[in-house]
Amino acid sequence: MKKLILLTLILITLSCKNKETEHKIATVEPVQTMVTPFVWEGANLYFLLTDRFNNGDTTNDVNFDRTKETGELRGFEGGDIKGITQKVKEGYFTDLGINAIWMTPIVEQIHGGTDEGTGVTYGFHGYWAKDWTKIDPNFGTKEDLHELVNEAHARGIRIVLDAVINHTGPVTDKDPVWPEEWVRTDKQCSYDNYENTVSCTLVANLPDIRTESNEDVALPPQLVEKWKAEGRYEQEVQELNAFFERTGHPRAPRFYIMKWLTDYITEFGVDGYRADTVKHTEAYVWEEFKKECDYAFEQFKKNHPEKVLDDNQFYLVGEVYNYGVSSGQEFDFGDKKVNYFNPPSFQSLINFEFKWNSKEMNYEELFSRYSNVLNGDLKSFGTLNYLSSHDDGSPFDANRQKPFETANKLVLSPGTSQVYYGDESARSLVIPGTEGDATLRSFMNWDAIAKRKRIKEVLSHWQKLGQFRAKHPSIGAGTHQMISASPYYFSRSYQSGAYKDNVVVGLDLEKGKKVIDVSKVFEERVMLRDAYSGETATVENGTVTLNTEFEVVLLERQ
Repeated sequence: MKKLILLTLILITLSCKNKETEHKIATVEPVQTMVTPFVWEGANLYFLLTDRFNNGDTTNDVNFDRTKETGELRGFEGGDIKGITQKVKEGYFTDLGINAIWMTPIVEQIHGGTDEGTGVTYGFHGYWAKDWTKIDPNFGTKEDLHELVNEAHARGIRIVLDAVINHTGPVTDKDPVWPEEWVRTDKQCSYDNYENTVSCTLVANLPDIRTESNEDVALPPQLVEKWKAEGRYEQEVQELNAFFERTGHPRAPRFYIMKWLTDYITEFGVDGYRADTVKHTEAYVWEEFKKECDYAFEQFKKNHPEKVLDDNQFYLVGEVYNYGVSSGQEFDFGDKKVNYFNPPSFQSLINFEFKWNSKEMNYEELFSRYSNVLNGDLKSFGTLNYLSSHDDGSPFDANRQKPFETANKLVLSPGTSQVYYGDESARSLVIPGTEGDATLRSFMNWDAIAKRKRIKEVLSHWQKLGQFRAKHPSIGAGTHQMISASPYYFSRSYQSGAYKDNVVVGLDLEKGKKVIDVSKVFEERVMLRDAYSGETATVENGTVTLNTEFEVVLLERQ
């Protein structure tokens, strides 16, 4: 009997302990993994010419009888929106660590060709608008753009379009000049002061929109005729009436164009605009544009809550030609300085200085300089760095002899990185037979990527750095600190609210064993992973030891 009672007590006790244990397990808080935030200041942005990247639809290669013989690389080559979407779906951009794509303007271009002294040229580049309200059929359709945005967003990739408010396309036998109250054609810019940079035409035969005007103007007759022929005149007029009634703006040229450009935000949900020829337009125009972009973006989010990616604001980056971060927030016209950041206009400006800094400075000089600038003169703003682009005739490495250094300096520098299409595949920027900027605009070298071992090695390097950057906002938006000069190691740290990100990077290292001091970045016994080699190691006595065949280390928490 005593044994039975004892056994019963033991079972009751065990039962109580099991219940107590179950209760404790049930109330343990799960470990939360912070989602990596998207930060425009540290984005990895891919810039491509829509016509020169990938041909996804050969049926739209010729439109409006654009069949004249052109100068070398000065006609349409077949690239289109579908081609970009195809590469998005294939994971090309994701593999490259790209989280934003900027594409050249896709609005309908002039139908004719023009010779600027470099052979007949068509508007393949997108900067010669004929009709802002329609996508050029060479680039695709509205359905194509909807698909691109949706597919990109599904992969965490933002879409940035290109906004031209400064000018129409050139005048040709198929493209009559816009009315005089819309454009000026008489005064060409001399660029020697503010007035002679803003209130003038950039080049001959590029009609300048009268962006300074506040006078009501009627629609250009060529647009009225075109819209009526396309059966959408009444709809366009109705939308314009609603826009001007809502905003109270005069029916001045710039506000028509702002309405047409912001339609791409409200209809497609694009995430940003790169603004073209900013310094050639009055500074207040960009304040007005920002206000309309912000309104359109909020309307899209309100109307499509299921498509909202996060709480980032609409991204607006400006092309102030020859602006560099050494100028801080101001650009000097000689007789006048203009701040394009404040009053609020641009979140970031393209940095024309970065390529020169990259040529003159070693890694540490470059990285520490940009960390200081972005945490100093440009704090709360950003910079868009590039080493090659579509209209810069002095790229960092035109002959593509330094593709690994190019990747290291661009992708690992503080600020937003602008990867120009083909940077990652050593696409040549010196094309025989071309004149002017055409040499920078050859078709993407997909064949070389597929067949050449060297190009595959270059691409792999860009992919590893790009993915690391996309995963760690600290690379572009964080604070830089050198750990040691030789071997060269540095750390980056970033914090926003509860989110913290710390990494350690090493460059130009010896192959083989590496003992890395991480004592000021990571705690003892923390497991770290080298994202470049895939090797892991534990922090012991403030260091980690790796043995890899590479000259690069990208350390992150495992």
